[in-house]
Amino acid sequence: MSENTKKIYKPRPVSGFPEWLPEVRRIEQLWFDHIRKTFESYGYCSIETPSVEELDAINAKGGDGGADVDKEVYVLERLHKEEGEKEARLALHFDQTVPLARYTAQHFNELTFPFKRYQMQRVWRGERPQAGRFREFYQCDIDVINVDNLPMHFDAEMPAVMWEILSSLPGMENEKIQMRISNRKILIGLLKALKKDNIVEITRIIDKIAKITKKQYIELMLQHGMTMDEIEKVDSVLASKNPRDIIAENEEMKEGIEELAFVMDQLQHLPEGSIVADLSIVRGLDYYTGTVYETVFLDDPGYGSICSGGRYDDLASQYINKALPGVGISLGFSRLFDRLRQQGKLPVKGASPADILMVLPAEDKRALASATASTLRKRGFNVEMYHAPQKIKKQLAYAEKKGIPYIWFPPFEDGQPHEVKDMANGTQAPATPENWTK
Repeated sequence: MSENTKKIYKPRPVSGFPEWLPEVRRIEQLWFDHIRKTFESYGYCSIETPSVEELDAINAKGGDGGADVDKEVYVLERLHKEEGEKEARLALHFDQTVPLARYTAQHFNELTFPFKRYQMQRVWRGERPQAGRFREFYQCDIDVINVDNLPMHFDAEMPAVMWEILSSLPGMENEKIQMRISNRKILIGLLKALKKDNIVEITRIIDKIAKITKKQYIELMLQHGMTMDEIEKVDSVLASKNPRDIIAENEEMKEGIEELAFVMDQLQHLPEGSIVADLSIVRGLDYYTGTVYETVFLDDPGYGSICSGGRYDDLASQYINKALPGVGISLGFSRLFDRLRQQGKLPVKGASPADILMVLPAEDKRALASATASTLRKRGFNVEMYHAPQKIKKQLAYAEKKGIPYIWFPPFEDGQPHEVKDMANGTQAPATPENWTK
């Protein structure tokens, strides 16, 4: 090989880190705009936190000193450490709940409560990439945190907001989705009445009930100290579709039944069957203390939840000596978006956001073309000006390839009118920059 031969690195995709072509990215941005608009219509304010959190902050959330989340966390270290430099203290956040809890505690004296925020950011998890699972992906979250107590009204608002989004996202028109709601106090109260001291382990088995066989479920329950009579008692509660049909064994169960009934009553205005009570929904993370949510495709329940969350009574108190109960729900944006992309259900748009391509007839017409484009932009149109006075056929082909719907022809000669071509129907007519409309 010659000393002057340039070594070329052949680019290749990094597994679990998606990137889109411009036409797909346009739809992704359209989704973000739609979600943002809906969040703000309910009064949620936007925050953005750093991509990294201190490891101590992340570990404060998880159980066993953070051991249950360690396997998913990417830490940040310099490639070349200096002598005596300590181990990594920063990590990419693996969800947006930890940053929210830390943020609320850190800015407690500057925030107005109830604190209603939305967050639309990337998160990172070190798990095996597969269908609907990425290592880097977007989540769109809303949460409400209050001091001392949080009205149950917000537990009902969460699914209402997300249902409005999911039922109106471009491309989701024909998807059958269902949001399933439960309250952890019901099952936890029942297990306490049965005098079980390994409640976390048992609820995690119940949380897997849709992913394992009935035989596996019974075997796991028996292994964790449940009798067949106790399993049948749990199953009778799980089978209930109306929380008011459940007989409370203690005060905690009664409280959970009343809270779930309240939430379901508040959501009666939504389409029948879109939101149901499902007592098998307990969520694997044990910091949830009351209402919990999961959302599935009815035609593809095995795909897993695309939108989930719940109420937590003391998550932020890991970072501050205050009672800060909250409730939140998270949309797995990238998970949902990629499913529709692969199925060809996203709306078709060109790569360019431009409404108009401004033709450049000749170099001496550049100033006129530029001034016309400026007038149209001031009126709210997106205008791309062609970069060189090439053949008109070539300029039209460029607009067609990028999906630009209108072509603007400034006067080629003095005294001629401006003209606009509609690429959809092929018509072309005179126009004026000051009053033209699509």
